[in-house]
Amino acid sequence: MSTAPLLAQFRTETPYGPVLLARTAKGLAGLWNAGQAHHPPPLSAPVANHPWFDAARRALDAWATLKDDPVLPPLDPQGTAFQQAVWVRLLAIPRGGLTSYGAIAHALGKPQASRAVGAAVGRNPIGILVPCHRVVGARGELTGYAGGLPLKTLLLQQEGVLI
Repeated sequence: MSTAPLLAQFRTETPYGPVLLARTAKGLAGLWNAGQAHHPPPLSAPVANHPWFDAARRALDAWATLKDDPVLPPLDPQGTAFQQAVWVRLLAIPRGGLTSYGAIAHALGKPQASRAVGAAVGRNPIGILVPCHRVVGARGELTGYAGGLPLKTLLLQQEGVLI
């Protein structure tokens, strides 16, 4: 796994609570809600605003009222090749749509890798904007969410998914 250095970080308030944003030279590398699972330890990157952070904030501010997914800033999530493949699949799930861990595993040509997909989904470093909340269990049940099930439920309801 190669990791690009984080060049800046910025904390901001959103309709979903306080978030920490981080970026590399290529794009937004992190968007973590306060208290979420897998939140990084304190970052050594300097605190500085950036247009990509502004774009992420605007997308979060408008998330509940959008009919389609927002235009995202460039993204550069850091992870293994498998995690990257899973996160690309997350971006393909349409607003208001759902998929399962098993369906993602099948789409990646690794039908036995549902648990590994679940681990990769849980490690998604760009929550909400890379929509891991659209992944459910095999029978359509809400499963874990790094930001907490109440946030997952809220996001899905805002997208018109009946829970």
